[in-house]
Amino acid sequence: MLTVNLRYTGANGSARAFVCEMTDTGTVAAIRAEPGNIRYEYYQSIEDPETVLLIDSWRDQAAIDAHHASPMMAVIAALREKYDLHMTVERFVGIGENEGDRRFIRE
Repeated sequence: MLTVNLRYTGANGSARAFVCEMTDTGTVAAIRAEPGNIRYEYYQSIEDPETVLLIDSWRDQAAIDAHHASPMMAVIAALREKYDLHMTVERFVGIGENEGDRRFIRE
């Protein structure tokens, strides 16, 4: 599993408005329905109300590549521009890649 954390930062509530439009237009539901999508969830920062975190998890690199090649990316890019959002991105490999770490996880 691969997870990408994207922090969207804007001004005057633009990051939250972006999330609302992504949700209201069905774009979020369509992304969640894509083959290989495991998680696509937005979270509001408590410390910075102008920042929203997207946790975006995929089965493998091929699933992410297919998503990036999909028409949805043009929709997302247009909305990022519309709301003048700036981003930071972090990428993680799921714990399944290192089974030795499982003993530290309480499920």
